[in-house]
Amino acid sequence: MEVRLDFLDLLPLDMSRKILMCFDDVSDIVRASAVSRRWQHLVLGNALSKHLCFRSFPHLSRVASIVEVTNSEVNGNEEAACSSSRDSKSVQRDHRVYSYLAHASASFLMRNCILEAITASSTDNDPEESITNTLEARDLIARRASYWSSKGHFKPDVSETLIYKLVSNLCVVTEINIRPFQAFFQFGSPIYSSKAVRFRFGHLKHVMDLRSDLAGELHRGSTKEMFTWTYTSPEFPMAQENCLQKFKLPQPVLCIGGILQIELLGRVQRQETDALFYICVSHVQVIGRSLSPAFDIEILEPSWEFILKCNRQAKTYNQLSMLDNEPLTILPTYLERRVIELRQIVNMLRGNVVQGEYYAWGDEEDESDEDFVA
Repeated sequence: MEVRLDFLDLLPLDMSRKILMCFDDVSDIVRASAVSRRWQHLVLGNALSKHLCFRSFPHLSRVASIVEVTNSEVNGNEEAACSSSRDSKSVQRDHRVYSYLAHASASFLMRNCILEAITASSTDNDPEESITNTLEARDLIARRASYWSSKGHFKPDVSETLIYKLVSNLCVVTEINIRPFQAFFQFGSPIYSSKAVRFRFGHLKHVMDLRSDLAGELHRGSTKEMFTWTYTSPEFPMAQENCLQKFKLPQPVLCIGGILQIELLGRVQRQETDALFYICVSHVQVIGRSLSPAFDIEILEPSWEFILKCNRQAKTYNQLSMLDNEPLTILPTYLERRVIELRQIVNMLRGNVVQGEYYAWGDEEDESDEDFVA
């Protein structure tokens, strides 16, 4: 009879742990835990799935406790992350949750993760040039250019910020795409890009109405006290080109709290009519994976640690659920757009048309709109 030996039995415990720590795929960790009771003890006892998540997303170290949720009740009690005693049930729970989190962060459906545009640091003509326009992929809506525009400044080094709410409190973001606006209705068709761009992810420090309260704080210049930023990206240079420019993050980032701030650093284009520098953006996309409703968080004040909630029974964002939920995401923006269009029609009938606001709608735009409606 062939004699089979577990090679880990021949190694010191510390050596065995270091070998298993080399796994960089959660599937391998789960399989390793099923090999034998000894391997399961090594995997769970050394929290390998948790360490794998921490390597990918260091800010998970702020998890104060974990709660498993079902569709009808919460299973298990909250347990402080720094607790010195850990029973077998809590160890198994942590292994399940972190294993599922690692799997979800790499396998859930990639999508545009913006839920709504919240506010901009400045807007030249509101609502015609509001940040809401950046959610629309088309350049033309009802024969009018669709874009956000900052207020003009004499100094080209003045920056602007755009703030968005993502589709869930936990999103794994891989890249942000931005399309600078090209003013075809101005002489020379200038492109109002910024010199560079930087991104911040985080959460609100206090519960508030995002649209009204945040807009008011922006006007008072005190938004720095309203957010906890858990990640700040390096600066990316922006080209002065009218195309969707992709800014890929150095590695996937877990956005904890669902708030994105885009910092548009510096100005490159001066407007001829007033000799001021502007930044204009036509479209913004945030590409990533929403971890909701399988995962959610509860921010704890004043430590800003959070409770990680996991519902493995929840329906995830597959192709079908995304199609079901997408109209709910688009509807508020669509209604706001219709209000703006109706206001413009009324102004046109009254003869209050801003010069350069409307211009000819070519064959190319007609075809794109027909495709969109179809």
